[in-house]
Amino acid sequence: MEPITWDDFIKVELRVGRVISAAVFAEARKPAYVLQVDYGPEIGIRKSSAQLTRQYKPEELVGRQVVGVVNFPKKQIGPLMSECLVTGFHNEAGEVVLCVPDKDVPLGAKLL
Repeated sequence: MEPITWDDFIKVELRVGRVISAAVFAEARKPAYVLQVDYGPEIGIRKSSAQLTRQYKPEELVGRQVVGVVNFPKKQIGPLMSECLVTGFHNEAGEVVLCVPDKDVPLGAKLL
């Protein structure tokens, strides 16, 4: 593992958002959802493709807080322009499990 500096770490904008919609991303090569995540008034609503279909149903995602990277460049994923990266971990089966705060925090709060 290559070490990074504190200055490297603080460049990554890991922010808390709330999923406001989740729908099946039918055009994705791997099963995924299109999420719309509200990161609060400073950042706004961003779209993301998320491969969460093994662990979550769309209706289970709506209303949940998530942690996302909001300062990556936009990325074209099929017909979707992804505007953030919702973070998660692979479990033992290789399925993605969300990285989430364990209590509600203000939308847009930065991970420190």
